[in-house]
Amino acid sequence: MIKATAVIVSILCLAAAPAAQIPEQDARNIDIHDSNTHFKMPVFPSREAWLERAAFLRKQILASAGLLPMPEKTPIHAEVFGKLKRDGYTIEKVLLETYPGFYLGGNLYRPAGGQGPYPAAVLPHGHWAYGRLENQQLVTVPGRCINLARQGFVVFSYDMIGNNDTNQIPHHWGDKRYDLWNINPLGAQLWDSIRAVDFVSSLPDVDASRIGVTGASGGGTQTFMLMAVDERIKAAVPVNMISATMQGGICENAANLRVGGINDISNMVVAALMAPRPLLMVSASDWTMNTNRVEFPAVRSIYGLLGAEQNVETFHQDQVHNYNKESREAMYTFFGARLRGVKGQIPETRFSVEQPQDLLAMFGRVRPAGAVESLDQFVSDRIAEARKGIDQLRPRDRTTLDKAREVFRERLTFSLLALKPAPNELISKKKEALEHGETLLLGRAGKGDRIAAVWLAPLKSRPEVAPTLIVHPAGAEWVLSSSRSANGLVKGILDRGGIVMGIDAFQTGSAKAPRNSSDLAFTWFNQTDDANRVQDILTALAYLQNRSGAQTVNLLGLEMGGVWSYFARSLAGPGVNLAADLAQFPTDDDQQYIDRFFIPGLRKAGDFKAAAVVDTEGQLLLHNGGAGFPADWVRESAQAGGSTADVRAAKASEAELLAWVAPETAPSGKYPAPKRGSR
Repeated sequence: MIKATAVIVSILCLAAAPAAQIPEQDARNIDIHDSNTHFKMPVFPSREAWLERAAFLRKQILASAGLLPMPEKTPIHAEVFGKLKRDGYTIEKVLLETYPGFYLGGNLYRPAGGQGPYPAAVLPHGHWAYGRLENQQLVTVPGRCINLARQGFVVFSYDMIGNNDTNQIPHHWGDKRYDLWNINPLGAQLWDSIRAVDFVSSLPDVDASRIGVTGASGGGTQTFMLMAVDERIKAAVPVNMISATMQGGICENAANLRVGGINDISNMVVAALMAPRPLLMVSASDWTMNTNRVEFPAVRSIYGLLGAEQNVETFHQDQVHNYNKESREAMYTFFGARLRGVKGQIPETRFSVEQPQDLLAMFGRVRPAGAVESLDQFVSDRIAEARKGIDQLRPRDRTTLDKAREVFRERLTFSLLALKPAPNELISKKKEALEHGETLLLGRAGKGDRIAAVWLAPLKSRPEVAPTLIVHPAGAEWVLSSSRSANGLVKGILDRGGIVMGIDAFQTGSAKAPRNSSDLAFTWFNQTDDANRVQDILTALAYLQNRSGAQTVNLLGLEMGGVWSYFARSLAGPGVNLAADLAQFPTDDDQQYIDRFFIPGLRKAGDFKAAAVVDTEGQLLLHNGGAGFPADWVRESAQAGGSTADVRAAKASEAELLAWVAPETAPSGKYPAPKRGSR
């Protein structure tokens, strides 16, 4: 697991030194990234900085793909049959059960007449009309399998989803409900690739310490995603897909996969996760046309940090998008040297491809009873697995609480992708002076965010009253209005000697601005409004604690601001008391998350149950809970941690909130309502 300290250092960090100033416009509204954004490679100052970032990114890939936590590796019940003997190699049909009731088809090519153990290669195909059966001048999947087998490799060529034998679910699909649970084509295919490696590793004639992977186009994406997250891959050749300017389509992406900024998670960075293991970058005159000048030097810079520049190579040809003979021969030579110790160029030999019926594992057959019959069933199975895993973490005592906190904090981190900034990362700018306070702008160095805020100081400060951050959907103006009302909540806190701060969380109050977020690809590269609101609360908490110097502060969330605050508190660390209005949010209704609090992966992470486990430090008041709110999780987690939690079904009144935030008797002399003044 990633420890909290590592998360604080790692998440969304950029290597370039930022200008510490508040921008005129919030960059999150204007710098909308997409698959055709021109990405740049971050410059990492040290080997350690890269290794820390790489560990985080591997988990970000897994989380986005729905593989954090990793699913149970149930028996694959491998069927290997229909053996054909040919000149120097054999071919067999293969059917694997990668999930219960979900089958992956492929072909196993082996050397004939030799003696293992042999190195192995797994071959995901790209978006060719015939998938793993494609055989034409630009690309032949069987042709490269035959040649690798003749050269002494055990080769497993397998389907992408929606192709040939693996057609229980379509190739392209997605919607916001699936995103809540991190269920997507990328993840389905990546899981199949991991299980493909499981399969070849289990074969008695395979040397599991020498496994390579290669594929082109969409198969190139599968190649570098697999090599990024699976250390068993010892050499890789992704073909025509490592690009700074094109990041692939729906089956090559997932919500939250590339969130992190223009200088962060591109295919170049994912490719660099192979370092220091051997990597050959193959390119052509498509979106990889600049590889020798741009992407290759960028990836090689990471290999250089690890003292392994000799392990990354490139091969380029001025041809259309392909995996043609010249590219295949570059791959044969690379795999021969890196996995077999054979020096020199390895040419392709002539081959003859079998008829489709002799390669298709499901030809003339029906799937076993209990097979997944639709995408809806596949999705339902994944959701059921996620629910089971969440409920198994329910704390019972201090030991199980500590484990659950660590697990759920990590999961929420990769869903929210938010961070409480360190003091030296905070920037602020005074905007307007008030008689007893000021309006100001907050941000994080190098992030481009712009958070309008108000800071109100009491006439007579009382250190026993903790400073309070108030989060309301109406923003800082609500805080100012309440401070001017004779019976206002903010006025009451100030009269009792407490500092009050309010913010316009993202897209609320003065922060409302046009933002085009309707495209399906939006969440692949950008955070949702709600995720950004959670981030703004964490930024404001850090500012409040730093400026006030208080060891403990209050976080008071009103209306839907309470839901945002509930989740912000889960990543805020110690020293934050929380009083949150849960706004009658129905916590087990996917459509409500889509309509009112949309953050990809939140349901997979454990949503309100996960935050209940983490939110047990300090004082806790939760009120106005909706249907299904896990009050028992909150109380049991607090009890296991030695604290208490006040959970109420009814909505707390402002008087009750005032007594909770500032229970001391008001000091003599009332604090006058703040008036606007000149700066």
